[in-house]
Order: sequence, then C-alpha cells, then structure tokens
Amino acid sequence: MRPGPRKLLVGCAYCAAVALFAEGSSRAVLSSDDFFRRVAGNDEASWRLRWVKRQKTGRRIYYAFDDYHPTRGWALRPNLRDVAAFPGKTVSSNSRGLRGAREYAVDKPEGFTRIVVLGDSFTFGEDVGDDEAWPSRLEALMPGTEVLNLGVHGYGHDQMLLYLKEEGLKYHPDVVVVGFLPDDMERNVVAFRDFAKPRFVLEDGRLALTNVPVPTPDDVLRREPYRPRFLDLLTMLRGHYQRRSGRDQEAMRAITLPILDEMTAAITAAGARPAFAYLPVYGEIDKPEPGMTARERFFFSYWRQRGIQSMYLRPYFLEKLRRGVEFKTYGHWGPLEHLTVAEGVKAYLVEKGLVNASRPQSRSASP
Repeated sequence: MRPGPRKLLVGCAYCAAVALFAEGSSRAVLSSDDFFRRVAGNDEASWRLRWVKRQKTGRRIYYAFDDYHPTRGWALRPNLRDVAAFPGKTVSSNSRGLRGAREYAVDKPEGFTRIVVLGDSFTFGEDVGDDEAWPSRLEALMPGTEVLNLGVHGYGHDQMLLYLKEEGLKYHPDVVVVGFLPDDMERNVVAFRDFAKPRFVLEDGRLALTNVPVPTPDDVLRREPYRPRFLDLLTMLRGHYQRRSGRDQEAMRAITLPILDEMTAAITAAGARPAFAYLPVYGEIDKPEPGMTARERFFFSYWRQRGIQSMYLRPYFLEKLRRGVEFKTYGHWGPLEHLTVAEGVKAYLVEKGLVNASRPQSRSASP
C-alpha cells in the first residue's frame, strides 16, 4: 500500500476511534443523574433527555391529562371531568379541550362579548381548580361576557400562535387576551420542551414553521438510541455559554417579536382586538418599588410602538400588599393571585372600552 492511502486509512481509523471514545464517554457521563443535573439547562437536548428519563414511570407527554397533538406537540385532553391533577385540585375540559367543563358554541351568543385567552400554565391554572384560574374568575366578574381559556401548560408563544389560528379565531372573539410571561421566550427557540413541539425560524425575515408534524412519543423513543449523546452534551454546554454571554436573550427576542407581530396581525385580521397582559410572577409580585423592571420596560415599549393594548398588572398586587395581603411568591399562583389578575384585567378592559361593563348578568343566550 502506498504511503498516501495508508496515511488516509490511519487517519480515518484515528478519527473513528476518537469519535467512538467521545460518544461512549458522553453516554457514560450523561447516564449519571448527578452529572446530568449539573449540566442540564433550558436547551433542547436537556428537555428531551428529561422527558426520556420520565418514561421509566410511564409513557406520557408530561401530565396524565395531556394528549399528543401533531402541530402543537401536546394539548389538554378533551372531555375530562374532575380529574385529580394537583394537590387537592381537579381538572375538567370540554369537548374541544378547553379548560373547564362548559361548552361554547362556535357562533357567539347574541348580546354577549367573547374573550379568548391564550397563555401558559399561569393562564391554564396549574395548581388551582377550573373555577379558580384567572380566565374563569374574569368571566365571573364580567356579566354578559364569555371568557374561553385556551391556556396550556408549558406553551411557548409559537404554540399559542398556532392554537390561536387553529382554534381560537373560530369562536369569533371580540378581544383576544394573551397572558404574557417573558420566561416563555425560552420555549420559542427549542423544538423540545415538556415534549416535542413546533418551532418557528426566520427565513428571509419571515416566519417559517419547522418540526411539524411533531413526532409522536413512540417516534421519539424509537429514535432515541441512535441520537449522538456527544452532540447532546455539546448542545448543553453551548446553552450555558449563550446564557452567560447574553446571546440567548438576543436569540429569544429575535424570534419572539416576529411571533408576537404575527399573532397581533392574525387577531386584527379576524376583526378582534389584541391585548397583552404582562403577568407578574416570582420576585415581581412583591417588588416594593412601583417602577417597572427592565424586562417590563422592554415589552411595554414594544407594545406602545406598535399601538397594541397592554396591561400592567403589578400595581394591583402592590395595592393589596400595602393592605397587608400576603401573596404566594414561588411556583405557580394560588387562587388569590389568579383573582388579583382577573380584577386587573377586568379594570383595564373596561377602562379602555374593550368590553361593556353595563351588560346584564344573564346566560340565557349562552349554550
């Protein structure tokens, strides 16, 4: 064998050996729960591997009340009745998979205002009952108004946009309220979170949908043994670097703002009014200073520039704090926090003339 081919063969063998060593080492270290907890973050590989680990306790999306969905990844299972979900709380859903047992006709009842609400677990009502979630509270506070809760736990703005177009606009809403959390921006840059999900990317400045149809749980598990763990480890390390450097925020905003623009355009084109409710969570709830946080300022500036209605709800929490009310400032909200949001949203909608506060309290026209 001539020197040239021999060197090439040796080089290929060396590269193969290095690749096998890297892959074997990566599989070994990632199989350690302690090591995995140290390196896992909010990147796509970390979320996928967390989901795979959970399959030891039963094959499911995330919660027992979840269903696989081909375009959104997962959705609330329809026709649930008082299913035990959270400590001391149950979940129900109607025939279309909306939170709560109440059915809504596609055609809006005469004389009623209809509000469609989009959001994540804080809108869906994780850790509270059907009637305690803020969309249900809002409906109870506003006679003559129907409020349809399309919140789903774990959703990013990309999934909310698809849900709006696939289902929300069918109900001919007068107003669409988006329960907005900046934390959801992390979900817009991954194709796997609580489960596999769609992801938008920008192509020539326009949104392009990828990872649809979303693979089924069986498909994900079938492919898993063949996924390179070395690439997963690199993805995790890259995620940590991007977070420390601030590049993750740049990437999140680069895709989130076009998604919000598209959401606004779809709502307006359907003849409805868009309104974004910035939901205060964690340290924002009991922040004593009345001024906005940096991320609040960024998004309220964005909404003002585009002429979009936006709700600043933290003052409603501050007013109650001054009266000595204690709020839950960790994890998901409890009933009191949901009620406070509902009161703030109602006050804003009435003040801006988006709903009629004088409608009679009657459901005779409702199905």
